[in-house]
Amino acid sequence: MTLLEVQNVKKIYTTRNGGNQVEALRDVNFSVESGEFVAIMGESGSGKTTLLNILAALDKPTGGKVKLKGQDLSLVKEREMAAFRRENLGFVFQDFNLLDTFSLEDNIYLPLVLAGQKHVVMAKRLWPIAQELGITPLLKKYPYEVSGGQKQRAAVARALITKPQIILADEPTGALDSKAADELMRIFGQINQEGQTILMVTHSVKAASHAGRVLFIKDGEVFHQIYRGNQSDEEMYQKITASLTVLMTGGER
Repeated sequence: MTLLEVQNVKKIYTTRNGGNQVEALRDVNFSVESGEFVAIMGESGSGKTTLLNILAALDKPTGGKVKLKGQDLSLVKEREMAAFRRENLGFVFQDFNLLDTFSLEDNIYLPLVLAGQKHVVMAKRLWPIAQELGITPLLKKYPYEVSGGQKQRAAVARALITKPQIILADEPTGALDSKAADELMRIFGQINQEGQTILMVTHSVKAASHAGRVLFIKDGEVFHQIYRGNQSDEEMYQKITASLTVLMTGGER
């Protein structure tokens, strides 16, 4: 089943004095099936972050449509947007976005608190997630008391606790050492196998090699894509590296 549809999406920014226009996205088209794990790659300035912001309903396209389960995001009313994001989208960021004055447990609970859920419901949801992510002993600790990898696992738990339609991850391994990054990708693979849809923007070839499909963005468009099929992580790594070389040297699709 198609979960996310991106149709002819364009984004043009006008400079502050109104004299120049910058075309961040030109004509982006792709879809994501329910249960997919998709990585998006591209050089700095290719439009990846702009695209992610539009998919997260944090920005609106100049043209085209983004649909989640058939619902056009541009038609969601502004006053309903925060609740829409909370109910449908889970977010994992490079810098974790945890509140230092909250324990990991309270950070994870936060989207459910904002949704008005009762504590008994929140605790029931948290327990299996914390066990799966291996953070049960850390829940009473504060972000400054744990490692980067542990912070990111807490951030993943926060994203999962709302039971989102899709997790949007923005450079999730960017602030992690190689061991913690490998562990995070193992966790992503595991929750994806359990049916969670994931869309991840990354510069890391190693992180992208864990995805089921990799989209390459160049000059505001989808330039190329790779499907995993039966390929191993190592084979995906080699194909991604080769595709990036073509992309950066101006080769053909």
